[in-house]
Amino acid sequence: MAKRRQRGRDINGILLLNKPAGITSNGALQTVKRLFAAAKAGHTGSLDPLATGMLPICFGEATKFSQFLLDADKSYRVTARLGVTTETGDADGDVVETRPVTATPAEIEAALMRFLGPIEQIPSMYSAIKYEGQPLYKLARQGITVERKPRQVTIRRLALLSVDGDDVSFEVDCTKGTYVRSLVEDLGAALGCGGHVTVLHRLSAGPYPASEMLTLDELGALKDEGGFEAIDKKLLPLYTAVADWPRVELGQDASYYLLKGQSVMATHRPKDGWVTLYRAGTDDFLGVGEVQEDGMIAPRRLVATH
Repeated sequence: MAKRRQRGRDINGILLLNKPAGITSNGALQTVKRLFAAAKAGHTGSLDPLATGMLPICFGEATKFSQFLLDADKSYRVTARLGVTTETGDADGDVVETRPVTATPAEIEAALMRFLGPIEQIPSMYSAIKYEGQPLYKLARQGITVERKPRQVTIRRLALLSVDGDDVSFEVDCTKGTYVRSLVEDLGAALGCGGHVTVLHRLSAGPYPASEMLTLDELGALKDEGGFEAIDKKLLPLYTAVADWPRVELGQDASYYLLKGQSVMATHRPKDGWVTLYRAGTDDFLGVGEVQEDGMIAPRRLVATH
């Protein structure tokens, strides 16, 4: 039987897309995938259509490491409209209640700071969490509401930027799984007036800073000017997804057996946890592994391009 020919270019790397408002994360992914004519690509954590900002796109072998970016901390810049509650918790939803806002800027800041640290959130019915195989938002659009279990997340930093009438802007650093819409709804409830998200911009994801992001327009202009070569230069290496993990170097023999899927021993290694693996004396990234109780390093995700 003839092997089916792979469609698209076999490229590996990570692109930091500045997602525009008005399209889904998957829509943005498909646009970028076509732009690069890539055979394989995936994104690392959905942003709502209303939201903008950092959406790492993983190409080829980088998709093996996308889960680690999904699990990474995120930071956002948010604008909330107090006094107005919507069906979805953001500006895309129908208004369900309007109440007066009586809180002063100092009271708003004090209420916001109550959410610092570990908190519990009940996911919105308009989230992408699945219930019996169906995303909650699909059930919500059918008028169906189901019970959702609270989730514990951690708000690492909150900074109030401005209070302009009923509009409140702030920045938040948080762990994976945090729903900013739920945070804003809870803030509105604490103030007794309700609220919803009007602007949501993801500033960072894991180790990646906002300064590295590119818009679709910038990518398109680069390709028009310099073709695939110009946009391929914007791809970050695979190891950057886990660059803040401990680095372990392996000798020639250990590298050989690791790439065969076997656990190996390394002289300089942490006592436990996940590590990045390199060929000794080089920047040849082999993948990631986990230190076992016996000190051996078990391969977990390996780069197949060796």
